[in-house]
Amino acid sequence: MKAVVTGGAGFIGSHLVEELIKKGIEVHVLDNMTAGNLYNVHPLAVIHTEDICSTEAKHIILKEKPDVVFHLAAQADVARSIYNPKYDADVNINGTINILEACHEASVKKIIFSSTSGVYGNLQKELISEEDLAIPASYYGLSKLTAESYIRLFYQLYGLSYTILRYGNVYGPRQTAKGEGGVIAVFLDRVNKGVPLSIHGDGEQTRDFVYVKDVVQANINAMEQGHQETIQISTAQKTSINHLLEALTQIHGAKIDTIGKPPRTGDIKHSCLDNRKAYQLLKWHPSIDIFSGLTETYKFTHKNQSLG
Repeated sequence: MKAVVTGGAGFIGSHLVEELIKKGIEVHVLDNMTAGNLYNVHPLAVIHTEDICSTEAKHIILKEKPDVVFHLAAQADVARSIYNPKYDADVNINGTINILEACHEASVKKIIFSSTSGVYGNLQKELISEEDLAIPASYYGLSKLTAESYIRLFYQLYGLSYTILRYGNVYGPRQTAKGEGGVIAVFLDRVNKGVPLSIHGDGEQTRDFVYVKDVVQANINAMEQGHQETIQISTAQKTSINHLLEALTQIHGAKIDTIGKPPRTGDIKHSCLDNRKAYQLLKWHPSIDIFSGLTETYKFTHKNQSLG
């Protein structure tokens, strides 16, 4: 079996590449290294340093004719999408179209797309389901939602099978504090540097934090299940930024200084995703709780900071 992973040198992508190779799958990585790092990539993976918007990327898929394409490459920085919506759309919409066209022409059996809870915007619900209205509050959320629509249309027009996975807030080892880095990566980077943490707003905003290895397992399960479905990958547990700070202080074993800042434009106040559909259709459930995942990520970041 052969797979292409776009963004395979990045945070989630590199973990996915490792698991696919463990399963004996031939893996080709498409990554322009904007956010990726060659150091992250398993040595048995074939690396193609190409942009997903390029003709070369399309030619690689046509040449390799993979059975499955995992499309993770994206512009994933909410703030950057706000001040540069054109670039965001070029990568997340046009890049996805380029990959879809290649998949169709190469007779790829299935595309598995990494989407986001950001498509829902500031939906005022305790627990969001896949059937809820998606009204993005950022251009990033809008571009990912638009990419989803193209994927569904490619199935309707050409029969290209898909699974769309909408992630909660993914965290774990290898996530950088730059670009697409989530709040946990940013906090850990600052803790290791001895710099105060910035708390935007009152710190009571909540997120559904899901560990990267759980996300990888969802992608693996989607190869054989969840066809033509949009499925949320989450813990269905709310964690506030203040609670995150408390847990991190406990793991760190010392007081962590903070600085209060205004809320950020485009940020979502609360986000918690129902994961029952993932249980039912993917036979998937999260296995790592927030404290355990945070501890593992802290150890990894602390070790790498020391080595660096």
